[in-house]
Amino acid sequence: MGGLGPADAAGNYTRPSSDPLTPPAVDPADLLQRSDSQRPLLVIGRSCPWAHRTWLVHQLRDLQDSVTLLMAQADHNAGRWSLKPAWEGCDTLLALYRYCGAPPSYRATVPVLVDPKTRTLLGNDSAPLVDLLNRWPHRDSVLDLAPPESTGVIQNWQLMLQSAVNDGVYRCGFARNQAAYNRAEAELFAALDAVEQSLKTKGPWLCGEALSLADVRLFPTLIRWELVYAPLFGCSRRPLLHYSNLWEWRQRFYSLPGVADTCDGDAWRHDYFGALFPLNPGGIVPAGPDLSTLVNSRAASS
Repeated sequence: MGGLGPADAAGNYTRPSSDPLTPPAVDPADLLQRSDSQRPLLVIGRSCPWAHRTWLVHQLRDLQDSVTLLMAQADHNAGRWSLKPAWEGCDTLLALYRYCGAPPSYRATVPVLVDPKTRTLLGNDSAPLVDLLNRWPHRDSVLDLAPPESTGVIQNWQLMLQSAVNDGVYRCGFARNQAAYNRAEAELFAALDAVEQSLKTKGPWLCGEALSLADVRLFPTLIRWELVYAPLFGCSRRPLLHYSNLWEWRQRFYSLPGVADTCDGDAWRHDYFGALFPLNPGGIVPAGPDLSTLVNSRAASS
């Protein structure tokens, strides 16, 4: 449990630091002229909600022609990310980090953005990476998920959601005692109540009329809710179906072009239930609802 869910003296889950990189300067003109083999590489894992954020920005901004996706696979037995097929002789994410000159102390995590031309890592922290991808050069006019007039509102949402919701589900699941769980669970559902009320009065998106990075931050957690976080992490006080505005928001986001392609419920169940031994000692991967039934059904009245 200590390796998967480290905790402080009071039993509260404490997320390990991810050794974020300081990205080097990138020349936009150079990126647009790259050949296919020299395009920057975004390495993600289907099950990782932090990597999911970057994948969503990649899809929503239609960056397929300038950033290549590489899917890492969770190796449950080895406790690491594998690369199949291998990239530049690297068959694990750790090998890729070393190939790009990352210090030995760095944890090999997803997402990570790689520059094949210079063999350097351009970033491995989802928050600055989604900002970078939102500013990524594009030949055509594309969606801006962080317009200047919304910067303050987006930042407020991101600060609240990161602690109470994105990390909050893990603080529930990996709590070491009842008091720690109660604290995390209360904060989590208070945040969901706040999101529900905001969508009711200011929607359809978290920052009003326009989709933003605040919505991108929330979606990966809520789309995994019924499949993982409610049954495995104990986030089950109130079904998401009972948050009518939040439910409709999730349906609306899921229906955006390219978003459904980033969602794989079978992979999520396989990796969460199969790899988190302390929470599921038997390793049994339960059957779960199909995502299509969740995003197409109607919400109950609040």
